[in-house]
Amino acid sequence: MKVTLAKQAGFCFGVKRATQIAFEAVGKDKNTYTLGPIIHSPQVVGKLEELGIHVLESLNGLNSGTVIIRSHGVELKDIIEARQKNIDVLDATCPFVKKAQDHVKDLSEAGYGVVVVGDADHPEVQSIVSYGGDRVYVVATDTDVGKLPKMRKIGIVAQTTQSFDNLRNVVCECLQRGSEVRVYNTICDATAVRQEEAKELAGRVDCMLVVGGYNSANTRRLVEVCEEIQPRTHHIETAAEIQPAWFDGAECVGVTAGASTPKWIIDEVMNKIEQLNKSD
Repeated sequence: MKVTLAKQAGFCFGVKRATQIAFEAVGKDKNTYTLGPIIHSPQVVGKLEELGIHVLESLNGLNSGTVIIRSHGVELKDIIEARQKNIDVLDATCPFVKKAQDHVKDLSEAGYGVVVVGDADHPEVQSIVSYGGDRVYVVATDTDVGKLPKMRKIGIVAQTTQSFDNLRNVVCECLQRGSEVRVYNTICDATAVRQEEAKELAGRVDCMLVVGGYNSANTRRLVEVCEEIQPRTHHIETAAEIQPAWFDGAECVGVTAGASTPKWIIDEVMNKIEQLNKSD
């Protein structure tokens, strides 16, 4: 059985930067926290917990110490609150997310109604929305555009893990509604490259594994992309979840991983498949 690992599997630039900031902060202040999980990898979050950096869901009750802003960003009000309390802030927000936040702020101040293409419940989207004014709306797909209020000037940004096709479809719908439409393609290049690579790999294997947190939007997107091409696609977080029966009759197996998946987890998955390969 031939096993192929996607070249771009694992940490993207923003995730690598955020985890580096978090691990470098270990031991410098005994009261160090992340505001929300630093990245969507329960295993990485668990390692930081073991080293003394704990996850906070809010700043309630915290009046000192250090807070690390997660890679997905947080709502603007949380950063303002932390600074008002004189809490040290280490901003690990992904630069691509930061760019989307800035675009929403600028568009709102310029009088545009802002459309954010993404998942309204995702922390990244909630952080992006918080930088705008009263007229910021989240749409998941083009079918949601019809529910928006009438706007003459429409500004559009996207959650960094969105597919380009979905963004394009939303833009097309907005072009029929507004007399002026301004679009910022804020989809992360790493996301687009990974999705295209996953499509290509899924098209030439008999079974596909996608490794990453179940709460990771970009990992779930990879799963969707692969499933469209290869029905025998399995989403796992760790090697322990692998089932030998998945590989029955498979001559070629493909493996990819979300942008929040650390290398050591990918290595464990590859080793587990190799062990199963040898036992056949």
